[in-house]
Amino acid sequence: MFDFLDKYDVLGAFWTTVQLTLLSAVGSLVWGTLLAAMRVGPVPLMRGFGTAYVNIVRNIPLTVLILFASLGLNQTLGVSLGADAFETVNFRLAALGLVVYTSAFVCEAIRSGINTVPVGQAEAARAIGLSFTQVLFLVVLPQAFRAAIGPLTNVLIALTKNTTVAAAIGVVEAAYLMKKMVENEAQLLLISAVIAFGFICLTLPTGLILGWVGKKVAVKR
Repeated sequence: MFDFLDKYDVLGAFWTTVQLTLLSAVGSLVWGTLLAAMRVGPVPLMRGFGTAYVNIVRNIPLTVLILFASLGLNQTLGVSLGADAFETVNFRLAALGLVVYTSAFVCEAIRSGINTVPVGQAEAARAIGLSFTQVLFLVVLPQAFRAAIGPLTNVLIALTKNTTVAAAIGVVEAAYLMKKMVENEAQLLLISAVIAFGFICLTLPTGLILGWVGKKVAVKR
């Protein structure tokens, strides 16, 4: 019944999905953390930038960002992110689009964690002479990350599923392979079941493991 799968590199497509997810997750975490720092910072210009970025980007469809990365940055402006091969260029551009989009949600998840840290702790740290940056990275963010594991887990799961949008610019991940298989095979239900099962195998353990970690490291108040 599943003999037709031998003609396709299903594991390779899901490996591309995993790579795209991990690369985008790291980039989104870094940029989202910086955005969260801007949003709670004392500089009005940076607060305004962080707020505007989050409110604008999360209301733009991800497909628009991915297509702009390919058509606008690459084909119009010639941005290739240091790659020459067509597949590599599109992979990196897709990762860039996912980082730009997902970091807005990471920012809000971390900011929700920051809001759980008692104000008195930050005030005490400032009273002993620590700068805002030291207070943020030494006192506030370590606790905020522990409180934000749950929301960040949801963002990671959403990111894993959002990688399917990369198929729009030719990244050979799971959704792209599914489209190719549906075009060539008369097995729509079986193909859909295989791809759905693959994503369940990626997202379900992630949710369970990070949910357990979140409970273990949660700050007792």
